[in-house]
Amino acid sequence: MDVALVTGASSGIGLAIAARLVEMGYNVYGYARDHGKTALRHARFKTVECDVTDTRVLLDRTEELLRTTGGLKILVNNAGVGFFGPHAAMAPDRIERMVRTNLIAPMVLTRATLRHLEESRGYVVNIASTAALIPGSFGAAYGATKAGLHQFGQALFSEVRKSGVRVVTLYPDMTRTSFYDQADFEPGEDPGTHITPECVADAVAQAVEQREGTVITQIVLRPQRTQVARKAGKGAPRRKKE
Repeated sequence: MDVALVTGASSGIGLAIAARLVEMGYNVYGYARDHGKTALRHARFKTVECDVTDTRVLLDRTEELLRTTGGLKILVNNAGVGFFGPHAAMAPDRIERMVRTNLIAPMVLTRATLRHLEESRGYVVNIASTAALIPGSFGAAYGATKAGLHQFGQALFSEVRKSGVRVVTLYPDMTRTSFYDQADFEPGEDPGTHITPECVADAVAQAVEQREGTVITQIVLRPQRTQVARKAGKGAPRRKKE
């Protein structure tokens, strides 16, 4: 049975992708720092405690996974974090955390699994953001990390396409998740003003179900209308997580 690895799989987009891949018959390994509130319970979903910003731990967990499973068909680089505000006021440790989570971890993990993906003629799926394509105020560092992931995916496909590896990058816009319960802003409630984690999961399924020889390299997901709702008594948005 084919194996999939999803980072940031404890909630939100990552959990929805993991659930969709389980439905498709994959054995799914979900990386997250804390699975205490993970809602998915299935014999084919294996939780792995892993902080992707710790490169040594990331490599050790992945080496063990590959040794246990013997191979990998799908890698989903989903784990992501964002801090927002004027760049002049952005704390250096927050900048570093975004770079490590959003860009370094996917590049390191892809490198660690690439030989196995070549053997299986598998997929690298990167979950970027529309911020990678459209520069936004108060998100310079976040957008830069996602733009880096965009560039990485496009260049990687050029390198590995002859080996049979497919590389797909998704660009979700504002997605309605439980994260916004604690944030000072949230997507609009109307279904036309946000996308859902399941929308992203369906896009992943579409990409990996293409006939061999056809590759969907980029998928942009946007709501029909744009609306950001400010919560009462809150200021400008500072943090966003996908």
